[in-house]
Amino acid sequence: MAHDSRDELTELLKPSRLTSIVDVGANPIDGDPPYKPMLQQRLCRLVGFDPFPDVLKPLEAAKSELETYLPYAVGDGGRHTLKLCRGIGFASLLQPDEVALRHFPRFTELGTIVRGLEVATRRLDDIAEITAMDMLKIDIQGSELSVFQNGRTRLRQAVAVQTEVSFIPLYKGQPVFGDIDLELRSLGFVPHMFAAINKKMIAPMQGPNPAAALNQLVEADAVYVRDFMRPEAMDVEQLKHLALVAHHCYGSFDLAMNCLHHLTGRGAVAQDARARYIAIVQAGQSRAAPPR
Repeated sequence: MAHDSRDELTELLKPSRLTSIVDVGANPIDGDPPYKPMLQQRLCRLVGFDPFPDVLKPLEAAKSELETYLPYAVGDGGRHTLKLCRGIGFASLLQPDEVALRHFPRFTELGTIVRGLEVATRRLDDIAEITAMDMLKIDIQGSELSVFQNGRTRLRQAVAVQTEVSFIPLYKGQPVFGDIDLELRSLGFVPHMFAAINKKMIAPMQGPNPAAALNQLVEADAVYVRDFMRPEAMDVEQLKHLALVAHHCYGSFDLAMNCLHHLTGRGAVAQDARARYIAIVQAGQSRAAPPR
């Protein structure tokens, strides 16, 4: 397959197709998504979901032909009430927990429900517009486990998952980090890194900046990857896409090199691929280094 990009790692790996990425909760409220470098270099295709038309409009206006955005609520396939709150980042299918919220500055206000929206959710495994899924990014305020449990077929083919995990449940019945960890491990993933860690200040202490934090863990964006210690469980294409995601999304050059090591052993890439990759990494770091 001919790729539009001249990315050196892609040329080294020669995957049979572009990396396929799915984003459940595509609203970029927390900044650029980790796959943005791959989109910019035209190395991936993206299917993004968000049930709010106002969120999708700017994404649709700025998208390339490699991006598809759909107004679906992803979940267990049933009908649910989406609770819309004063804080846009608090919208959830779950009920905010008033006891938990009042322990953090402004959370009671931000987590106040202003209205409910009836939605019909769709199971990840049933969405026809997803033709492949190498990476899943998901942040939907407490309903992540439900998506995983109803997307196990697709997740068995994926090589990376970035998910929000909660250490302090802000919603009633919300699964916490341990629940997510057990589910993803059961599907062959292992924890790789935290892409972001969200700490908050415990009330009643409050500084002039309501977003200020001390030490209390509340949430984090955790990255899971297919278990690199069991490479025999991955086919050639999975190893190639894991290398691309590790390199471009997270700067995990060691994980990408590990994939190249196994691909070399299988004769799926050139025998000098590891040496060539080291040169690619060194050249990239040299370009990124500030001038003296």
